[in-house]
Amino acid sequence: MTGERLAVRARGLSKHHGDGPALVRAVDEINLDVPSGQALVIMGPSGCGKSTLLHLLGGLDRATAGRLWVGGTRVDGLGERALARMRRRAVGFVFQAFHLVEELTALQNVELPALLAGASPPRARRRAGQLLDRVGLAARAGHLPAAMSGGERQRVAVARALVNEPLVLLADEPTGNLDSAATRAVLRLFGELRAAGQTLVVVTHDDRVAAFADRLITMRDGSFVDDVRMPAAGGLGGLLNLGG
Repeated sequence: MTGERLAVRARGLSKHHGDGPALVRAVDEINLDVPSGQALVIMGPSGCGKSTLLHLLGGLDRATAGRLWVGGTRVDGLGERALARMRRRAVGFVFQAFHLVEELTALQNVELPALLAGASPPRARRRAGQLLDRVGLAARAGHLPAAMSGGERQRVAVARALVNEPLVLLADEPTGNLDSAATRAVLRLFGELRAAGQTLVVVTHDDRVAAFADRLITMRDGSFVDDVRMPAAGGLGGLLNLGG
């Protein structure tokens, strides 16, 4: 390890399917260091392996080979129970399809991961309320997802991902199901998170996200083909200045 504090570190991380002529190298020998506080965006064509890589980094899937550290703790060899604890405590997930529990209100959706992680109900409720206020949805706390717009649901999903104060927030096409106005609102939120020092790893096809990254990686066929550090004037903090 270097002297720089790393949120995520991967060495030789691979995910292969099949064998022989049918072998598919979904993710192939990836080496990656993500410093704490960095806003990393990963782009590439459909099927290039970027979502698979995100799932490996967050412990949602297991690698075929390689080593993975989250917050300095090696996690690739953890058992299922320990891996689940790591996911709850160190990683927050935001998905394109929101994955909110339709029978729960916005407030209940946000507090659920905190309760599962062992927080007391009053503390979980208080934290959820604070986060809904932070994402501009305090007035919608009692609404079910079906009564909310796509942009509102995605902001609830971001609040839920943050409720356990994760070391790293992983987002898979977070604007993929949103119209332009909702996309701007979500991107401003990511900008605020970046400005506050939250580590972000975002998989996207949306150039508006890539334009404001601290770092942009392009993937092809399971491998990195480009890795660019963006100018200091960029960064997701620039999203705070988006119009609309």
